Amino acid sequence: MADEILHDFFPMLRVYKNGRLERLMGVDVVPPSLDPATGVQSKDVEIAPEINISARIYLPPNADPTKKLPLLVYYHGGGFVIESAFSAQYHKHLNHLAALANVVAVSVNYRLAPEFPLPIAFEDSWRALKWSAEGKDEWINEFADLNRVYLGGDSAGANIAHNVAMRVGSEKPDGFNLRGIFLNCPFFGGVDPIGSETTEVFKAGKELSEKLWRFACPSFRNSDAGWVNPGKDPKISGLGCGKVLVYVAEKDFLKDRGWYYKEVVSNCGWKGEIECVEVAGEDHVFSVIVSDNEAGIDMIKKVASFINN
Repeated sequence: MADEILHDFFPMLRVYKNGRLERLMGVDVVPPSLDPATGVQSKDVEIAPEINISARIYLPPNADPTKKLPLLVYYHGGGFVIESAFSAQYHKHLNHLAALANVVAVSVNYRLAPEFPLPIAFEDSWRALKWSAEGKDEWINEFADLNRVYLGGDSAGANIAHNVAMRVGSEKPDGFNLRGIFLNCPFFGGVDPIGSETTEVFKAGKELSEKLWRFACPSFRNSDAGWVNPGKDPKISGLGCGKVLVYVAEKDFLKDRGWYYKEVVSNCGWKGEIECVEVAGEDHVFSVIVSDNEAGIDMIKKVASFINN
């Protein structure tokens, strides 16, 4: 009976009736390094040690204090329940991203649900952005241009990037200029199925994501809340940046949510520029899972061009 499963989110995690929680992926940790493949240096920093918010900062090769670089604040994916800024997968991805985009990158380690239910991840992520802009770190002070700040993330991290950008728009904090955000296979939802969500192939994915929202956020009412479904957010035109890049993958059940996001943001009165790119033959967050094959590198190059142009 002790091993009876209460919640099964395979392949991410399982919760047993006796209260035991088993994360099935994203639990590995690798140290910061000087990466031999990219020449990127990284180090770990504490943002709020009393509540365990931290980050890994990446510095590209040839960083020069006389030519300041854009600052990228990155939020990892994992459905708000798994992964970290320190896993091998994200460490490799951020090494490639920092090198190809030539940015100082802050990969945020926010707290995970269910131990820390939503909206805690949003609060942690906002705090990490403010910390990054407050000059608390010498690499950021020396090498980053706070007039060129970008947010990025994949899956749940892309949802966080959007919601943090909405908060920038409403609170207009001093000290930095948020130029743009890029959303890789964003984890959005909605009560009514759209596009291919009505097909048998993608229906299971939508059902699982609905369960995951409820699991991660006990106060969750339904998936038309604005933080889940930006199309239902009356304040969407207040998105606090000037440009957005959205990536979706052909085989991902979330792809139509990315296209819908582009449609909503394009038509809400927001004054910026938005582009959505669909990659044929690929699945959810393909460029994070394999960041050094052709499709992954092509996507990161596109992100690099988005940040630097």
